[in-house]
Amino acid sequence: MPSISVTTGKTSDANGTDAHIRCDIDDRGVATLTLDRPDKHNAFNAQTINQLLVTLKQLKGMIVPDDGTPPLRVLLLQASGKHFSAGADLSWMQSMVSATQEENYQDALQLAALLHTLDTFPVPTVARVQGNAYGGAIGLLCCCDVVLATASAQCCLSEVKIGLAPATISPYVCRVMGQRHARRFMLTAEPIDSELALTTSLFHRVLPDEASLDIAIQDTIAHLLRNSPDAMQISKSLCHLCDSTPLSEALRQETARIIAAVRASPQGQEGLNAFLNKRVPHWQNKPYRNDTSEDNNKANEQNNHKDMDDE
Repeated sequence: MPSISVTTGKTSDANGTDAHIRCDIDDRGVATLTLDRPDKHNAFNAQTINQLLVTLKQLKGMIVPDDGTPPLRVLLLQASGKHFSAGADLSWMQSMVSATQEENYQDALQLAALLHTLDTFPVPTVARVQGNAYGGAIGLLCCCDVVLATASAQCCLSEVKIGLAPATISPYVCRVMGQRHARRFMLTAEPIDSELALTTSLFHRVLPDEASLDIAIQDTIAHLLRNSPDAMQISKSLCHLCDSTPLSEALRQETARIIAAVRASPQGQEGLNAFLNKRVPHWQNKPYRNDTSEDNNKANEQNNHKDMDDE
């Protein structure tokens, strides 16, 4: 089945240069969202941020589609060219110099909305990083569930070098890196190589090169596709809940209520019954492929053996 394109259109920045992203969805329900300004090292401007925000909202509406297309299962965020993103576009920053404080505030709110939308996106999000990821790009990475990068990838919270502060991304950076590391790298603006990024939780895995990175990305996506979509969505919500709520009797009661509801839910029942009966749960089937019944049976048998091997 050919990939499905989500229309993002093209807009022009202050120099009349196209600033756009690409988004495609394959027959597994994996959406690939690509920053596509390689000539600008995928730097952000207002149009890029708006297109990302609009596209994420479109994709959110495809988690439970009503037109027969594959339900959205995973979101992969990547970039074309040598670098993931150089951060803010120079022309965009220049235009903000002459803007009023209120105009700057409204502009910053757009980036804040983008980060919040990505951070709370219901399906698992995976980021693929090559080259540099500077400034606001680190905010995007901190909002993704899984971040994989090449050994040559490098990050930098460079805002203070030009008299600015990483304000909009700071809640996400501090949550991921922790206060101790965030203070160091926000204040020094020193480069963060892949080894440091791994140590400070900006990256989850580091691969030798882009070929290895792509294999690891597909392996991660394969793991995600084996899991219950509803259970993963609830698990993401639990992470947010536990991060923002003190450990208390109220939290203990809420988590008990959540697991009780999950056990009684359709996917909870399906998963438990599939496990007890040694069969593949329905979400691991591929109804959008033209598989024969024999092919499906073989695939189910192989998946069952893999499940038992993993236990």
